[in-house]
Amino acid sequence: MSLCVNLAGVELKNPVMTASGTFGSGAEYSEFVDLSRLGAVVTKGVANVPWEGNPTPRIAETASGMLNAIGLQNPGVEVFCKRDLPMLAQQDTRVIVNVCGRTTEDYLEVVERLADEAVDLLEINISCPNVKAGGIAFGQDPKGVEQITARIKEKARQPIIMKLSPNVTDITEIAKAAEAGGADVLSLINTLTGMQIDVEKQCFALANRTGGLSGPAIKPIAVRMVYQTAQAVKIPIIGMGGISSWEDAVEFLLAGATAVSVGTANFYDPGATIKILEGIAAYQERHGFASIAEMVGKVTCR
Repeated sequence: MSLCVNLAGVELKNPVMTASGTFGSGAEYSEFVDLSRLGAVVTKGVANVPWEGNPTPRIAETASGMLNAIGLQNPGVEVFCKRDLPMLAQQDTRVIVNVCGRTTEDYLEVVERLADEAVDLLEINISCPNVKAGGIAFGQDPKGVEQITARIKEKARQPIIMKLSPNVTDITEIAKAAEAGGADVLSLINTLTGMQIDVEKQCFALANRTGGLSGPAIKPIAVRMVYQTAQAVKIPIIGMGGISSWEDAVEFLLAGATAVSVGTANFYDPGATIKILEGIAAYQERHGFASIAEMVGKVTCR
């Protein structure tokens, strides 16, 4: 039996990867997780220049999840290339760099800078709900999604993954627009926009007022959106949103995802990715699937 999966011609040793923003650039978790066992490490968002992010407080715990409004704080692509990429290059795993920006030109600058680096795929974040300008404007408009995807595809030397927002009326319209623009892979879902109020202090829990809701609370929504998207496009999908167990991961595969990303679970269990990988492997053997591909989209009506 094989755990390998293929994303736009890039073979991963297994379908389990990390969700951007929850795993740093890998070094932060390397004491707890053997990175070489992962299908891929997806880095925190990288911009063309350093971003300070949002003011604090910017994380709040919620029932079955968390809200974050980090604001894509990052040191910029030059520091990333000098500090983080050399470490990742030493790991026996695929490297996926998440790219963020406020304008099309911002994205293109990072994409061009990474063209000759040891990066396997680029994940383009057009869907962060707690950045006041930039990606979110692209991610909610089909025409904008198609246009920015096409512009990035013209410049990128690596396959591109377009990361989609769930904060839209019809996820399939956004997915089809990204595919029409030339996306090689889709990843979904990003966080849902939420809010929490401290009733004793009578103030917002987050300085940004709103933030991205993640964790188990959003998983049923994410599974539904992955299923709908798999019916609407022909390119591979990376499913994410509330995955905290192997059962969750298998749900996404059965719904139509080729691979999965583990996010919030990393915060309370640094070894979550490996446990999920081992669970998928055991499930695959128990059900007699020769490959992960045989699982993808296997769900049927009763």
